[in-house]
Amino acid sequence: MSTHTILVVDDDADIRASLCDLLEDEGYAVATAAHGRDALDYLRGHPAPSVVLLDLMMPTMDGYEFRAEQKRDPTIAAIPVVVMTARGTVEPGLDVEQILQKPLKLPKLRDALQRALTRPR
Repeated sequence: MSTHTILVVDDDADIRASLCDLLEDEGYAVATAAHGRDALDYLRGHPAPSVVLLDLMMPTMDGYEFRAEQKRDPTIAAIPVVVMTARGTVEPGLDVEQILQKPLKLPKLRDALQRALTRPR
């Protein structure tokens, strides 16, 4: 069993549930947030997760806004972020570990998480 926690941030409850099941089956602990503001509240109130798995297009606070806020807060800025998006392109300059296209493919998700977890900080 892994000691790594993944914070899944997606506004679609079905996607969050599916990713939780999948990641728990892979041995990760999982926390969830429905949008960027929920994710920031989680990060500021709980022990840091190992990786944030972040959707870009969400109401309340999207992934771009979340990432900008995260980078401004030195207590959470270094937590690695893997983005998932259904859009074909993302805004230039998005500073994340990797960008995965939805629908996610398990081997690519595994690889992205492993790289994020083992990259020197």
